Amino acid sequence: MKKFYLLFLVTLVAGILTACTEAASDLSAEKASSEQQDDKKEEKKDDEETKKEEKARDDEETLKEEKAEEEKSEEQDTPAQPFKALEPSKDAKPLNETLTEEELAKMPAAQAQGGDRTRNTPAGQTLIKGNVDKTDGPLKNNRIVAFYGHPQSTNMGILGEMEPDALMAKLKEQTQEYSNVDPTRPAIPMIELIATVAQRNPGGNGKYYHVTSEKDIQKYADLAKENNALLMLDVQLGQDTPLHQVKLLEKWLKLPYVHLAIDPEFHVTDGQTPGLDLGQVDGKEVQEAVEYVSDLVEENNLPPKIVVVHQFMDKMITNKKAIKPADNVQVVLNFDGHGPSASKMSLYGKFVRNESVQYGGFKVFYKKEKPVLTPEEILKLDPNPAIINYQ
Repeated sequence: MKKFYLLFLVTLVAGILTACTEAASDLSAEKASSEQQDDKKEEKKDDEETKKEEKARDDEETLKEEKAEEEKSEEQDTPAQPFKALEPSKDAKPLNETLTEEELAKMPAAQAQGGDRTRNTPAGQTLIKGNVDKTDGPLKNNRIVAFYGHPQSTNMGILGEMEPDALMAKLKEQTQEYSNVDPTRPAIPMIELIATVAQRNPGGNGKYYHVTSEKDIQKYADLAKENNALLMLDVQLGQDTPLHQVKLLEKWLKLPYVHLAIDPEFHVTDGQTPGLDLGQVDGKEVQEAVEYVSDLVEENNLPPKIVVVHQFMDKMITNKKAIKPADNVQVVLNFDGHGPSASKMSLYGKFVRNESVQYGGFKVFYKKEKPVLTPEEILKLDPNPAIINYQ
């Protein structure tokens, strides 16, 4: 009996141990299976994360490539500037090295006329303080030196006093002086040709002006192009509007190297005569011309243009605040009076510095002014003239 009991106990224990072993084995198998499933989930998650990162990198590379292509396309679409500035001489020094500390800080005493001499715009800078230039036009990094006149008149400026090739040679010589005086802003030669001439009789159009012949305009357009220079067409208006005169010259203004100047001196109304009565123009009319030229640039994929407005007396321009630069146009207020240098400097301060538009211009008269101001003297003005034209 005892043997039987012992045999039963042994059998029972063996059964229990076997059951425990099988249970443990089943648990281990389940755990292993669960761990395998977790590992697979982690692997799948890692794969998904890797794919996301790879896609993000691919998207970023694609965006970079598209941006590069877009920038390349814009560069190809941007018209090249049709001029070549004259390089300064190797020994030329910038204004901040040639001007004295006083000259760097203060405008010439003649310009201040006893008032505060503190500069409004840093010496050498042409963009007048408080103004912006969103274009890449010629005046952004350069200065312009122009010779003014009419090819059929020796009384209207140097342009009509010399043969074209001799004129260009002298113009380049004068331009080079400015590149040498301020090498940080190399100068560009420009021909300023009177394209509509005011006259004292009504003429065929009844508007007291006549248009310069296409042959003459073409001759000087070719001269400018051949010499990597610029051409500016000056309108004297008579009884016409600035906008209509711009339209008269549209053929030429579609050339990339041709710009515009408006002369209010000869813009008269009914009962007045150009040359006898001092003319006047409303700033709104000037701005219409500026906007039209800006649109012309946009529509014809041209490089930015310049519009110059001449002034030497207050009443020549009314509503002056209406004149502003445009998206594709740089605007210059050009003081073009003649007389003693001290008076000219003072009036430049009044019309250009104190009533700024964007850039300033300064005219020099070879015959009417003795002595003629030198480039060194002119580039001490506040602000620095962006255009200096010689008549």
